[in-house]
Amino acid sequence: MVEYFNVRPPTIPKCDLTQKSMAQRLHWSPHTPFFKPNLSSTPPHRFPVHPRSRPTRPLQFSNLPHKSLRFTLHRSESKFPPPSPSYSPSAMARLPDLPPLPPPPTFYWGETPEEEFYKSQNVRNSKSYFETPNGRIFTQSWLPIDENQPIKAAVFMNHGYRNDISWCFQKICIAYANWGYAVFAADLLGHGRSDGIRAYVGDMDKAAATSMEYFLSVRRSERYCELPAFLFGESMGGLITMLMYLQSEPDTWTGLIFSAALFVTPEKLTPSKLHITMYGLLFGLADTWAVMPETYKGPVNAIRDLEKLKIIAVNPKRYMGKHRVGTMREVLRATNFVQNNFHKVTVPFLALHGTSDEVTSPSGSQMLYEKASTEDKTLKLYEGMYHSLIQGEPDEAANRVLADMRKWIDEKVVQYGPKSNNN
Repeated sequence: MVEYFNVRPPTIPKCDLTQKSMAQRLHWSPHTPFFKPNLSSTPPHRFPVHPRSRPTRPLQFSNLPHKSLRFTLHRSESKFPPPSPSYSPSAMARLPDLPPLPPPPTFYWGETPEEEFYKSQNVRNSKSYFETPNGRIFTQSWLPIDENQPIKAAVFMNHGYRNDISWCFQKICIAYANWGYAVFAADLLGHGRSDGIRAYVGDMDKAAATSMEYFLSVRRSERYCELPAFLFGESMGGLITMLMYLQSEPDTWTGLIFSAALFVTPEKLTPSKLHITMYGLLFGLADTWAVMPETYKGPVNAIRDLEKLKIIAVNPKRYMGKHRVGTMREVLRATNFVQNNFHKVTVPFLALHGTSDEVTSPSGSQMLYEKASTEDKTLKLYEGMYHSLIQGEPDEAANRVLADMRKWIDEKVVQYGPKSNNN
């Protein structure tokens, strides 16, 4: 049965660029009473009003499977010091199209101590480093606060490029833990508090295998080996997730979840083959150089809610430099590789994408949907939404995406497991 469902998030009205209205929009107001620096005195800056509004073309789907198949199509911290010197808050906040921002709060939620915050969210959090042959990676877990509550399944999450698991990405992890799932995540090599050159992913297969070594150590443990297990990937983490799946033994994973996955880059963000070839002539010496031309303006292209953009922009561990040569070379190689192997996907999956995503192309999720061999597949396209579907959309829109995620994974747990509920 093919089902079409339109999801149009609430439109944020344009604002005029007068000094008064701009000062009002630039006032910092995270969702906490503990951290409210005032930017109302900041002089207005010339930047495009966010979000940009523009017409979107109707989506067309071809070669859809027979309607009798089972699928649905919808339209719609001192304890852990960083391993390398971090960028200064002022450097991290130096974004195009945004005014100067104050130093970041201790946590994205403000100054509330971690233990108190997680307790208020009804989750237990733990942190540790995991040693691998490729370097040490930083890991976290989020579980329901009630230790006697049965765990439905384990979910293993991969964050996106430039990002990490310790800032706003936690919103997704906490949500799944609140739904009764055990959530595990790791900073990718070259990101957050894991080892490696910042934002350098010179071998995505190795980066995927490194994080998966940690995931499999949990997945194969006595507590989780009989439970359903899902891989989750956001943005470039979706590409890493697909590589993990293709590296895995059959029956390792129950299902896959992709949020704005990087399977196809928009044309204007596609790495220049000419530049990659030119730097490649330097015999690998330029692989780590942060010199690739880019039109991507950090989170400005990805976040539709201006107040949430301000919070994301001051993440002290977010990489804000230019793309590194080797990372962009790998984006070209790995996206081409997974596109040619989509037919090998035989497990259920959920792919979600905003139609106004300018960072990763929705056509990648559509391509996966059309080529995957599994009959149990769901594609949801959200009209007008940007790249960051959970952290960067207005609450009403983000909650709609979370509700769709929860409905899908709860159904799959009932349908495919668990083999045992003794955990």
